[in-house]
Amino acid sequence: MKLLILPGMDGSGLLLTDLIDSLRNLTVEVISYPNSDDLDYSQLEKLVQSRLPRGDSFALLAESFSGPIAISLAARRPPGLRGLILSCSFARNPRPVLSKLSTMLSLFPCKGVYLAAIARVLFGRFSNRARRSALRDALNQVSVETLRGRIASVVEVDVSAKLANLDIPILYLRGTEDRLIPNAARRLILEHGKNVRVADIRAPHFLLQTAPTAAATAISEFVGELSPKADI
Repeated sequence: MKLLILPGMDGSGLLLTDLIDSLRNLTVEVISYPNSDDLDYSQLEKLVQSRLPRGDSFALLAESFSGPIAISLAARRPPGLRGLILSCSFARNPRPVLSKLSTMLSLFPCKGVYLAAIARVLFGRFSNRARRSALRDALNQVSVETLRGRIASVVEVDVSAKLANLDIPILYLRGTEDRLIPNAARRLILEHGKNVRVADIRAPHFLLQTAPTAAATAISEFVGELSPKADI
């Protein structure tokens, strides 16, 4: 069974190499997003939909920003989709204060102080020079306008009603030290979803980057339980 990964806000997948290396037992594909086009959630959903496998069973793993895309796609019940994994993600704007971050992005990443502040939120106590450098490199691939557009999309999104239409298993990976996505986001998914389970991992918001082995174990176990039944 193939695992399709939808990356976080940078959209590149560059920050997922350690996780992919840890998922040696799975066939993995990252669906990256354009780094200069200001595409909203509905447009990104169409892009991902065009990349879905034809005739093969697969699972979707959505990191943070990409959660609403994966939820909306799963609600369409595409052939072959067997399970959904949400990593430190949400169905509705998790923090209205996110709208204020757009003012920071006019200076980012030219000013190192802003990168340091963002890294503290995303990595927490797991931050180090190598991870900050990787974050800087990933964000440098994306235009400021694109990042602003994606933050605006988060502020406006609400796909919680679509969770009730999902009849596939859902795994929610929760970073126990996540400073960005509050527990309320997880509770909302549990309340609206039918078949959701949570895996708590000692990690910050960048769970897949700082705890790739633990994440890969939870993901592999979940995908291994999914039925590869033939499509009708």
